[in-house]
Amino acid sequence: MSDVPAVAQARVTAARTRTIGTWALAGVAVFATVAIAMQFLRTDLDFVRATLSFYLLGPLGVWLQLAYLGLAMSLALVGAGYYGAASRQVRSPMALSLFLIAAIALAVTAWAETDRGGATVLTTAGAIHAVSAPLAFLGTTLGMLLQSWVLRRDPRWRGHFAMAFGLAVFCFVALWLHGLWRELPRGLSQKAVIAMILVWLALAAHWLRRTPPASHY
Repeated sequence: MSDVPAVAQARVTAARTRTIGTWALAGVAVFATVAIAMQFLRTDLDFVRATLSFYLLGPLGVWLQLAYLGLAMSLALVGAGYYGAASRQVRSPMALSLFLIAAIALAVTAWAETDRGGATVLTTAGAIHAVSAPLAFLGTTLGMLLQSWVLRRDPRWRGHFAMAFGLAVFCFVALWLHGLWRELPRGLSQKAVIAMILVWLALAAHWLRRTPPASHY
């Protein structure tokens, strides 16, 4: 029996994966650009002390909210891209689920306004934000760890395993340091964690953009 249909399907899947990677990378780039711009535009906030949640408030906050949605899209696309491109033997439904949970949590975080501080009781939006933001961080970093671990089982991405897994572990540890070491400057430490996560996502999206057909291996 001819294997031409299988080869053609592999090429279609690879082309789709590369498109997914392009969109995922675009979402990461837009978020990074807007988040950096906010550090200069929001002169009312202390770069070192203010977490990114406070940049969502105010008249310019809508731009960061939209950028959050773009990053949520990227999280979902990275998870779906690797899941769809991998063979059934090596794909990880758990990694995909973690990225989707993180994407939903991040979208909720963007629109549920954090409390400005000082109140003894959280508002409903503030309570939702207080749950969804850590969930987005945790889902993302766990998804990064699991997806990185799975890369070693696919010959197309095996060469990226060490970098992906090492950076994912670093991000996971840094996230817990930020959460548990309260003496750290809250804004600066959070932004450092976010920057490292963005590097991982950008690399993952870039690797998706260069995905060859599975038939090449």
